[in-house]
Amino acid sequence: MGSGGAERATANLARHWAQKGWDISIVTLAPRDWDFYPLPPEIKRIALELAGHSGNPVTGLQQNYRRINLLRRELRRINPDIALAMMAEANTLLALAALGLPGMRTVGAERIHPPEMPLGYRWERLRRNSYGLLNAVTVLTHDSEEWIKRHTHARKVYVIPNAVTYPLPEQRPFIRPSVTGRKRLLAVGRLEKQKGFDLLIESFADLSENYPDWDLIILGEGSLRPALEQQIQNLGLEKRIVLPGCAGNPGKCYESADLYVLSSRFEGFPNALIEAMAYGLPVVSFDCNTGPRDIIRHQVDGLLVPPGDVTALTATLNSLMGNDALRQQLAERAIEVRTRLSMATIAGLWEQLFDQLLDRQYQSND
Repeated sequence: MGSGGAERATANLARHWAQKGWDISIVTLAPRDWDFYPLPPEIKRIALELAGHSGNPVTGLQQNYRRINLLRRELRRINPDIALAMMAEANTLLALAALGLPGMRTVGAERIHPPEMPLGYRWERLRRNSYGLLNAVTVLTHDSEEWIKRHTHARKVYVIPNAVTYPLPEQRPFIRPSVTGRKRLLAVGRLEKQKGFDLLIESFADLSENYPDWDLIILGEGSLRPALEQQIQNLGLEKRIVLPGCAGNPGKCYESADLYVLSSRFEGFPNALIEAMAYGLPVVSFDCNTGPRDIIRHQVDGLLVPPGDVTALTATLNSLMGNDALRQQLAERAIEVRTRLSMATIAGLWEQLFDQLLDRQYQSND
């Protein structure tokens, strides 16, 4: 339950269903002291403490055998109506752990476009075959739906996008956006290659001289912090580009920003993008696989640019940074995402799937 998007989606759905009186348990391989998102006390939190990478195939096989056995033990003890896994490896472990257990329905959830993050030969083979053991698999976009249907034995595949939570809950660590009267270009995500912040820094460097009253804020933490800090230093932009780390109060950061940018090389269904829109920010995004084109209505509530095209990104940011009226026009429509992807709407899609698997008629309690 770290600070990633899949973990955030899990926490949001769990809180929503717990508020409806559902009996919710969250089981992870990682220990609880790795948790980032707080959970209400009525949600049962179980940590198997079996996270980590194996040093070789033999050790990996032994570790996964132990994980499957312990997860199977928890499934027997909890005896849920629905067992829902998040992310490909967890989906595979659930499929194997639940094999032959009576009564429960099993659902796997892909949280990224699969071909953009290959699992390696052994895990890809396991995914292909084990998905046929699950009662259903969910994906975030239709592109991913087609991939799963072509490359796995999944029996049923459903598209259920991420929901947006507005306003966002707050927790530590708190970041206080400075009050300087300067304009802010905001980006949010893990400091990893996938998020393309090296491309964004390159783009902002080309814009910085023409927009001396703008700064770039990149929220998040990750292994590329030293490389990104070095890139910023080489460009002489230490006072203009800030990497404040993870924020437990991202809503405050969205409120203080003037424009949001997503520079990812690939995505699943980016939570931060829909959150920025819910907070009334105009948005610019690479039209990467997958998610942005399913969220942004181009030239209505945001702008899409060709994936990885830094020149196009710079030109599009330039068109918005210099045009207050256009930013306001896009922002006014961006907040419609609060309705389009509301928690009630998206949780309702999950509940329809659960009721279908349990062979009962869906009735919303919202």
